Amino acid sequence: MTVTRTAPPSAVDTTAPAIAATGLRKSYGDKLVLDGIDLNIAEGTVFALLGPNGAGKTTTVEILSTLIDADAGDAWVAGRHLTRAADAVRSAIGVTGQFSAVDNLLTAEENLLLMADLHHLDRREGKRRARDLLRRFDLSEVAGKTAATFSGGMRRKLDLAMTLVGDPRIIFLDEPTTGLDPRSRRTMWEIIRNLVADDGVTIFLTTQYLEEADQLADRIAVLDHGRLIAEGTADELKQRIPGGHIRLRFADARDLDTAAGLFGLATRDEEALTLQIPGDSSVSTLRAVLDTLETTAVRAESLTVHTPDLDDVFLTLTGQPRPAGTAAPTEENV
Repeated sequence: MTVTRTAPPSAVDTTAPAIAATGLRKSYGDKLVLDGIDLNIAEGTVFALLGPNGAGKTTTVEILSTLIDADAGDAWVAGRHLTRAADAVRSAIGVTGQFSAVDNLLTAEENLLLMADLHHLDRREGKRRARDLLRRFDLSEVAGKTAATFSGGMRRKLDLAMTLVGDPRIIFLDEPTTGLDPRSRRTMWEIIRNLVADDGVTIFLTTQYLEEADQLADRIAVLDHGRLIAEGTADELKQRIPGGHIRLRFADARDLDTAAGLFGLATRDEEALTLQIPGDSSVSTLRAVLDTLETTAVRAESLTVHTPDLDDVFLTLTGQPRPAGTAAPTEENV
């Protein structure tokens, strides 16, 4: 990785964001996976990285968590330089990957005590931390059962609890709810919210569940073909995408015909007796539509408002042709 800063290897930048990166690049042979991405992630927030398979999400996590080296670029994590203070970075972070680190042959408590040993905690502190985490994640009643008997949601909770044994300030969650049922997924969301609200932890989240990013993230970035193509809050990203509309449904074709004549750009559906009017969800727009209907005594049976969601953002922004000179990454390089 190219180094551009001049601070000594042990230096800690206490004013820096939780994660800052510039120009991160990574290739595998002639396959360019990351094409110079920049990141700036504030402490105590949830940052979500979205992108289709092969976009480079997991590679980004692996670089920032010191698992692999970037070919170029510079990064600081938890105020430590990623390469000059790699050990300090590792002591400040936790990583929960796509595949569970839980040992199926060990009990829930034994898995946590194993992590305590790996973090060089003394026996008393290790037991205290394991007990606290079992209680926090509602696993106390199954503390003595082997992980092989756990459901997917229980295993994922134990996996995250193991990550917390080292008391990390930054946690990388690489698709943490993949394969979970909706109830287990929402339980995991609540745990993530509490980590940020109660402990001030910073979460770097990669996910393919767009609702998950919408529910959890303070800021979202969209990665495609190894490049960041958009970043902002969920609302900011949605506002970039056209397609908002107001949908009116009528009792009969006569009212539909009359209303269609009032809104020139509207799209009508004769079978459903609906009229789709382009527009946003602002109060002024809604009032204008209702005032127009009232002045002509046309009655709509129902009114619904559609605003672009993250699905619309994702589908609109991603999947464009790959830039010239870049090759598609192989499956293992995502």
